[in-house]
Amino acid sequence: MRFSLYVLLSLIVVSCQSKSDPEACGSAWIGGQIVNPKTDYVFISHNRNASDTVFLDERNFFLYHIKAADPGLYYFQHFEFQALFVEPGDSIMLRVNTLEFDESLTYTGPGSSKNNFLTELFLLNEKADQEILSFYSLAPEAFVEKMDSIRLQRQTFLSEFIETKRTSEAFLSVANAAIDYAIFGKMELYIASNNKRLRYGEEMAIPATFYDYRRKMDLGNEDLRTYYPYFKCLGYYFDNLAFEAIEGEKEFSRMSFEHNWHKMDLIESKITNDSLKQSLLKNTVINYFIHAENTEHMALILDKFNGYNQSSEDKRLISELSEIALRLMPNKPLPDVTLVSFDNRTVSIQEIIKRPTVIYFWSLNSPIHVKNIHKRISELRGKYPEFDFIGVNVDDQFKKWQRLVQHESYRTEHEFQFEDFEKAGMALLINSVNKTMMIDAKGIIIDPHTNIFSLDAEQKLLNYLNR
Repeated sequence: MRFSLYVLLSLIVVSCQSKSDPEACGSAWIGGQIVNPKTDYVFISHNRNASDTVFLDERNFFLYHIKAADPGLYYFQHFEFQALFVEPGDSIMLRVNTLEFDESLTYTGPGSSKNNFLTELFLLNEKADQEILSFYSLAPEAFVEKMDSIRLQRQTFLSEFIETKRTSEAFLSVANAAIDYAIFGKMELYIASNNKRLRYGEEMAIPATFYDYRRKMDLGNEDLRTYYPYFKCLGYYFDNLAFEAIEGEKEFSRMSFEHNWHKMDLIESKITNDSLKQSLLKNTVINYFIHAENTEHMALILDKFNGYNQSSEDKRLISELSEIALRLMPNKPLPDVTLVSFDNRTVSIQEIIKRPTVIYFWSLNSPIHVKNIHKRISELRGKYPEFDFIGVNVDDQFKKWQRLVQHESYRTEHEFQFEDFEKAGMALLINSVNKTMMIDAKGIIIDPHTNIFSLDAEQKLLNYLNR
């Protein structure tokens, strides 16, 4: 089957290349192999509109035909999203190992070089993120110099690529956006970092010229509206605008009611693309509901969302989410999801709560977090013996999880997996492995979303013990 799939793609390529204009055929193909698949299908979509389900064969290969390829971003999903740039005449074969998704992703075939470039650019930006963390303490002028240097490196990388490869205006638009909005996002994060320093009286004066890049930001780009660097940058931008709207009234907090109230108004007034506007509004409300602790504020946010967003599907989704969030408020009973123990027994989460309990989450896909969270939990067990600390792994690889728990000598009686992460993750609104929940001895929620690494996490433990 593997041979025949390559042959088929080759025939497609020959067919298109036999014409004077290789783009004249109008269609494109996406195929590939999923190593260690988690399901027997993948999703393919354009701008994350309605997606097509494509099933894997017995060798974990798939093949998808785009009859009339619209040049631009398409999305491949197999538990993780991956953007692909596709044009008429492309026949892109991808290969990915789900255990190391970004690092293992490769492309072959006509159109592959553009996507290998975008993947390499993504990995360069991701690697630079760690270095950039140390730049946020620099003076504004020094930070701009660092960003200009990184941007020049990325632009040089793109220039070298287009010297040897044929590229279209559509591809160059995406490639430049990948460079620009990664940098713009870091500029917005610098502003946010400075806003947080207000709390300690350590903020620095940012000159007006620092904000010049904002004039280059497109607040209504249809082709980029679902592209992660672009969408993420706009989120940071509106967070900062919302803070400016209430500056002096509240501390910087992306999770506060006031912040999200103003953020929604700003999105409504400034975003010129309706689909982008609805996505940003939906994302804002989802993040707020996941962390909300006030039912009246939730109702107000829901009313505002329903007034601004015209999508009946979005309204249904947010309404369901609000109902789940209301069940996770402090003083509500913890939803009784099913866990799997180290010795492969199913047990309800309520069964294992005998004392005040901290429930934390971790994933095999985040090895640094695994070490850090278990080190932190070990410290807290020693300092707060009145609490039980229960670790829940969110993956679906039982044997691999079991081996790691045993190899690292974690306390097996306090380590579990979800029997069904999709169901349990929604019931508990788990959007990040950094989420931690505090539960009392009767299974009642004390705090639904503590960050165990935060400065006030121990204060919350002490407050409970001293009440």
